[in-house]
Amino acid sequence: MIVSFNGKIVKDIWETNSSKSLPKELWIRSKALLTIMHSTSELNDLKIKGESPNIRLHKLKGDRKKYWSVTIKLPWAITFQFRNGEFSQVKIENYHRG
Repeated sequence: MIVSFNGKIVKDIWETNSSKSLPKELWIRSKALLTIMHSTSELNDLKIKGESPNIRLHKLKGDRKKYWSVTIKLPWAITFQFRNGEFSQVKIENYHRG
């Protein structure tokens, strides 16, 4: 289950199914992945229901080693922390942007 969001883009997608900051063609996929996250307490469910390997579920490294990422469509991803069956600090971002 999602317990917290981090950022305007993800809040907009969750609440209104749209965001001025995210390309329109990614709105539906973003909401679908967020819905899966909110309806499960198992990380593996996200991988199975999110059309793996297309979502590229992976743990981040370096200063973000507490975070996971799933791909919406490169370069956009949903990043989050996962602990005790809860998704927190959920954010939609292009974290590869330099």
